[in-house]
Amino acid sequence: MRLKSINLSPIRYWFQNVGDNSILITIFTLIWLLGINFIAFIWNLGSVGLIDETEPLFAEASRQMLITGDWITPFFDGQTRFDKPALIYWFQAIAYKIMGVNEWAVRIPSALAAISVTVMAFYVVKWHLTEKDRLDQTTNLPRRYFIATLTSGMIALNPEMIVWGRVGVSDMLLTGGIACSLLSFFVGYAQNSPPSRWPNPWYVTSYVLMGAAVLTKGPVGIVLPGFILIAFALYLGKFKQLWQEAQPVLGIFIVVIINAPWYVLVTWRNGWNFINTFFGYHNIERFTEVVNGHSAPWYFYFLVVLFGFLPYSVFLPAALIKFMGWKFWQNSWRSYIISQERSQHLGLFACFWFLGVFIFFTIATTKLPSYVLPLMPAAGILIGLFSSDLFTHKPTDKSFRLSSWANVAFSLTIAIALLHVLQLLGTDSAAPEFYQQLQHSGLTNLGGWIWLIAAIAVACLNLIRSYRIVLPTNILAFVIFLALVLMPALFMMDEQRQAPLRQLSALAVSEIKPHEELVMVGFQKPTVSFYSRKAVTYLEDAQEALDYIRTQSVTTKNSHSLLLLLEHQEFMTMSLPLENYKPMGKKGAYHLIRVPLPPIKKSHSLSKA
Repeated sequence: MRLKSINLSPIRYWFQNVGDNSILITIFTLIWLLGINFIAFIWNLGSVGLIDETEPLFAEASRQMLITGDWITPFFDGQTRFDKPALIYWFQAIAYKIMGVNEWAVRIPSALAAISVTVMAFYVVKWHLTEKDRLDQTTNLPRRYFIATLTSGMIALNPEMIVWGRVGVSDMLLTGGIACSLLSFFVGYAQNSPPSRWPNPWYVTSYVLMGAAVLTKGPVGIVLPGFILIAFALYLGKFKQLWQEAQPVLGIFIVVIINAPWYVLVTWRNGWNFINTFFGYHNIERFTEVVNGHSAPWYFYFLVVLFGFLPYSVFLPAALIKFMGWKFWQNSWRSYIISQERSQHLGLFACFWFLGVFIFFTIATTKLPSYVLPLMPAAGILIGLFSSDLFTHKPTDKSFRLSSWANVAFSLTIAIALLHVLQLLGTDSAAPEFYQQLQHSGLTNLGGWIWLIAAIAVACLNLIRSYRIVLPTNILAFVIFLALVLMPALFMMDEQRQAPLRQLSALAVSEIKPHEELVMVGFQKPTVSFYSRKAVTYLEDAQEALDYIRTQSVTTKNSHSLLLLLEHQEFMTMSLPLENYKPMGKKGAYHLIRVPLPPIKKSHSLSKA
């Protein structure tokens, strides 16, 4: 017996009442965009401390830039930092000037970049559907806004976008530049303006944003979108036409004009040190070799997309097939695509965008979860457009029905994993009490129940064939999961892992003597540099610390002691006699001690060193 499709009241009310009122729909859209962006990127943005190890490197380099007035060469603890170009440091330093040196200022550039992506995606999807209505000689105003809001919601509310939109590093700034550049290029392409002396303003906007992407993370800011756009143009057989229309030579000139001043000045000041470090190590070697041990198997990014874009990622295979076609390489399919108006190529464009980023970084040898962040907006657009036929009189596509049941299975898998995750977690020497606190909090069980209820809800929707509400239900489940599980877990992790370092850094500032050196032993935690506002010497282990104490005892003339901040394990390994150190404080897994120079009594370890 087949169950009859049921139109549940919220969606039905939208299409029958709100959707036909342009004022109400505009108000709803503004509230929606403000709401999802606030929840995803602004809420509690500065309420937790900086997260080791990468974020404070950017934060402290930007602070040094503001203090020294050197806006060309980034420094961390007195050493040049050529990992990334200057734009992220400039934005953070400007934010410091406006908001003060704090966590909000560190992260607001990333948050604003993420917000720009969701808003731009909303605009382009709505514009695409408006053009579709024009071609179909209909006015489906509710669908335009509903699908656009749905798309923006999926882009904002997923683990990858939320994590990198809330961390003060360059990845979200790069994603904002690339995503908005590609979307701007598509609008210019879709408007199909006749060739003229100057390209469509949307093309110019695209080139400016590419320039910003290059100034954020280097050549990848133009190589990656260029790779996507060339593949798209070649597939459609429009390369020559687009070359004349978009005038990419002008685009390259714009990118050069934006970037040349900083690249020339930083090279002039630092010479081959900058060229070898930035272009050689951080660009060429990262693509061709494993850097910092960041290797992964070929299927790594399948897992990153599956879990990084949860819970919607299970809809991606069907969406890609819908817009690329099973036989996308055959002339018949290409002819069908080419016969459409350009404005209707958004789905295909998003396919090339998604696959271009995915393939590019799969080929690269060094692999990190953040590398595929630029494909997340394309994933949201693909699934949003994939669901758009649900809001017409067409029968529900079989692939969407199957994807909805896959969504049920995926949500159940997440639920089971969360209910049993405590059995898989190991101990963390930097946060020894975190496991116990997490267990007592019941957060993992709560998360499991949230996704179990979501799975049951989607299964019920599938049974009554109310497929329109499947994706909104997933968004709602993720918001609840974020608010009730992820956010409290973040605060708990901050309290256990980062707060002790902040507290001991503050203590070090209050206790440090003139010319006394602050040394950290163990894993490098750059938050100590940021929160102490001091240059910190980082040593790898206890043996290196003992060697350093011995050396400083001989060479140091201006100070009679060192301040050491070290993990408990390193502290025990050093085996310092009580006469050779003064306890200054202990927080969490860390000790702050003062060691006299030279040591009052030579320990066995010091003698051996």
